[in-house]
Amino acid sequence: MANPQLSQAAFDKLQAEFDDLTTRGRIEVANKIEVAREEGDLKENAGYHAAKDEQGHMEGRIRQLEHLLENAEIVEASQVYTIVYEGDSDDMAERYLIGNMEEVVDGADVISSTSPLGAALDGAEEGATISYDAPNGSLTVKVLKVDTV
Repeated sequence: MANPQLSQAAFDKLQAEFDDLTTRGRIEVANKIEVAREEGDLKENAGYHAAKDEQGHMEGRIRQLEHLLENAEIVEASQVYTIVYEGDSDDMAERYLIGNMEEVVDGADVISSTSPLGAALDGAEEGATISYDAPNGSLTVKVLKVDTV
């Protein structure tokens, strides 16, 4: 499996989230668990079970962030493709960033480079017409614009 590609901004955002969850987040959840334990019987203690569930979700996110940060490849620039599907008018155009789901670009959806559309668009130039096999059949798109972000 290829290393996740992230912009420096996305990497920094994920690092800040990781730092927050491993410090403040863990302390906060531990305090919630302690307060709930003081309420008594743990078998029927909804607050305790909710806090433990929150802890589990948070630890899962920490592990996910840890993997991303340890294996990330920092990329200088990403491409945002503005496309229109065959038969649609240009005002129905859609914008896609090919990258990691942790990336955020205003007005663009993020798709993986391994998805059918992502693989077809990767490296395409403005004005190109591209056909690709999607789960529901073959589709054709025209690349209206390619922006570097």
